[in-house]
Amino acid sequence: MSIGETSVASGVKIPTIRYYEQIGLLPEGKRDRGNRRRYDHAAVHRLQFIRTARELGFEVEAIREFLRIMATPELQTPDTARIAQAQLLSVRSKIARLERLRAVLSDAADGSQCANVTARLLLQLPLESGTIAPAA
Repeated sequence: MSIGETSVASGVKIPTIRYYEQIGLLPEGKRDRGNRRRYDHAAVHRLQFIRTARELGFEVEAIREFLRIMATPELQTPDTARIAQAQLLSVRSKIARLERLRAVLSDAADGSQCANVTARLLLQLPLESGTIAPAA
């Protein structure tokens, strides 16, 4: 199938498909006689996996590792556990930040705090890196 058809089937935009080829997450599509890229269903499934992993917050390097492990079954047990543990820590951290955000926004939505208080509390939420944002 063409890159456009692959894009539609996988839900990944054409420039992103090309980017994934450039960084080695996706093998480059084979060229037809007209020098256009052609992809098979395995490429669509790989792109769907990459898209889902990115939506769930996996870093490109973690996705690269998972793809390497999937291609090399003898690596699955120790490497899969290592990557899963690292991702689990990240997920737990994000959940904690989202729960704090939910609490602040819930109080704002039900009118129990004013906009100034909401803004101040939002600025005090921990950043992704685990540090605290400076107070305004």
